[in-house]
Amino acid sequence: MSFLGRGSSTPAGGVNHERVDMAVQELDMITDIFNKLVSSCHTKCIGTRYAEGDLNKGESVCVDRCVAKFFEVNKKVGEKLQSMGGAAAGGGGLPSL
Repeated sequence: MSFLGRGSSTPAGGVNHERVDMAVQELDMITDIFNKLVSSCHTKCIGTRYAEGDLNKGESVCVDRCVAKFFEVNKKVGEKLQSMGGAAAGGGGLPSL
């Protein structure tokens, strides 16, 4: 079965537009996260004066740590939102942060 729905579940070889829309939304979300990551870590770790073509050791370590922290925070926020969504579905309301 194809990711975009070109398998047996779609009518007469057509494309499942709902899956295409979902894939586009997911790509937009991932692109947005990537752009925020690049902007945040570049601002924090890379100086405005480019003296060399490559990152120096300090910049490289900073970028590595920045990316790790960014993804760790992103993971924690996602887990918190999922737990809040589950609590809202089971309890009828959103818990306070």
